[in-house]
Amino acid sequence: MSETRLPAAVRDELLVVLGPSGLLDAPEALFSYRHDASVDEALPAAVCLPETTEAVARVLNIAAAAGLQVTPRGAGTGLSGGAVPQPGGLVLSLARMTTIREVDVANRRALVEPGVVNLQLSEHVAPHGLRFVPDPSSQKSCTIGGNVAENSGGPHCLRDGVTTNHVGGVEIVTIDGEVFELGGPCADPPGFDLRAAVIGSEGTLAVVTAAWVRLEPVPETVSTALALFERMDDAAATVSTIIGRGIIPAALEMMDQTVMGAVEAYAHVGFPDDVEAALIVEVDGLQEEVAELSATVEAICREGGAREVRRAATAEDRATIWRGRKEAFGAIGRVSPHFYVQDGVIPRTHLAEVLRLIGEIGKKHRLLIANVFHAGDGNLHPLILFDRREAGALERVKEAGREILEACVARGGTLTGEHGIGMEKIAFMGLLFDEPSLELMRTLKRALDPEERLNPRKAIPWPGLCKEGGRVGRDPAVLES
Repeated sequence: MSETRLPAAVRDELLVVLGPSGLLDAPEALFSYRHDASVDEALPAAVCLPETTEAVARVLNIAAAAGLQVTPRGAGTGLSGGAVPQPGGLVLSLARMTTIREVDVANRRALVEPGVVNLQLSEHVAPHGLRFVPDPSSQKSCTIGGNVAENSGGPHCLRDGVTTNHVGGVEIVTIDGEVFELGGPCADPPGFDLRAAVIGSEGTLAVVTAAWVRLEPVPETVSTALALFERMDDAAATVSTIIGRGIIPAALEMMDQTVMGAVEAYAHVGFPDDVEAALIVEVDGLQEEVAELSATVEAICREGGAREVRRAATAEDRATIWRGRKEAFGAIGRVSPHFYVQDGVIPRTHLAEVLRLIGEIGKKHRLLIANVFHAGDGNLHPLILFDRREAGALERVKEAGREILEACVARGGTLTGEHGIGMEKIAFMGLLFDEPSLELMRTLKRALDPEERLNPRKAIPWPGLCKEGGRVGRDPAVLES
């Protein structure tokens, strides 16, 4: 991995803005910023750590004048390569912008900077009986800025929606250092909803330096159940049955035997080793409503073939169940030194079929694939386990990932539910969008970043970057980078 140094004059300008502790360019410091939680990597020339919106604007202005490419970065927990830098470019880390500028309890909203950790926001407003609903599994470390960039979800987004449904406005800085406010604290401002264009744009249009987030009341009562199934197909069918009965749980998650075994070895949460799948079903609301719904959900699970349904009796029991789910990715390290996670979405009615197909894809490529995902909205997270030190392993893994995504699209699904396109799935955008649609996206990108300096080669395929096929519907073309 070759090293590229910043021009001395540019380095001096950045030091004036950031100070010695706000600019990292020593090789040993840069090494930690060469990748996010995906499998690709590259070495930047420097890492900038601004602490204010003004500093962000000045850094971007300097970078634009010097012709440098800039990669915004949150906590580095992203899973699609969105924070992988361009070789020789700048990483713009928002990790030091951690102020909760304002909490408006009466109107249930807060103004927060991008470096605020997701879970810390909910903890901060908990004394007021409020919470921030989007809760990615990495919520102990992921930041609001990254959540906005990727339009993140989480287990509790099934009923209440993902990040875009909980952000009223954003403060942004464009590549030339201009600061704008899109949306704001009030609902439904007039004009084009440019806020929505920025949320989920993966840092390719602008850098978010603050967000107005909506806060929701902590529910009066919560009931969490762990339903254990000896057959994966039964668990998958039960998901559709629950939703089909008109019940939209706060969360509806699924884990397979491989994941449960890894979690149990790591966290000792009481998961059995002799069932193929488990569902975590959580309902919340008023006490009387929750009592009725939880009883109905338990009955549906038993009718669907659940061997056992464990309903959490205490807050500690509930925390234990969720610890098993939210630490699943980390626990997989006990099974494999590396994993590659996909993020395809399918209609719920295809769950059993696609899960079987994922198993067949794993066997075909001699790979073990574990599954832990948001079953309620069909958002799959197959973890393809491998050892990248093995010759050819990464290539087999990426081919398996491609086949999984093609299967999702062929069944009326999509490429990502919350992880983003990043650089890992950019070659497959032609499976979903025809060329005029992609060109419309590029037009918006050019309007804000005409020289493609801001997080380039992410999210949208550009002509010449990949071979792009037209949209093929249920018989998708295979795209090659």
